[in-house]
Amino acid sequence: MSAPSNRSDAFSTFDVVIVPFPYAEITRKYGLAWLAMVTSADNRTWECDIAVSDLKSAGLPAPSLVRPAKIATVDAARVLRRIGRLSTKDSRALSAGLKALLG
Repeated sequence: MSAPSNRSDAFSTFDVVIVPFPYAEITRKYGLAWLAMVTSADNRTWECDIAVSDLKSAGLPAPSLVRPAKIATVDAARVLRRIGRLSTKDSRALSAGLKALLG
C-alpha cells in the first residue's frame, strides 16, 4: 500500500475537478477524495439532481447537473485538474441534496 498523496491540498470541498470516471479505488485508507458526478443537463434528470446555476464559477461549458446519488471515492492523485468551484448557492443546494439522500 502506498503512502497518501499530497494532491488533496490542491483542491477543496465543492471544487469542480476532472478525473477519469468511473473510477473508485477503495483500497487505500487515506488520501481519498469524495466526488459527486456532474452531467449534462441534456441527460434524463433524476429526482435528486441539483442544477448548477453558476456555470462560470464551476468552470462548466454547458448547463449541468450534479448527481449526488452517484458518489465515488478516488485517490486524490487521480484528480487531473481543478476547473472551477461551485458557487455558495450551488454548494448549499448540493449539501441539502446530500443530506436528503443520506438522511
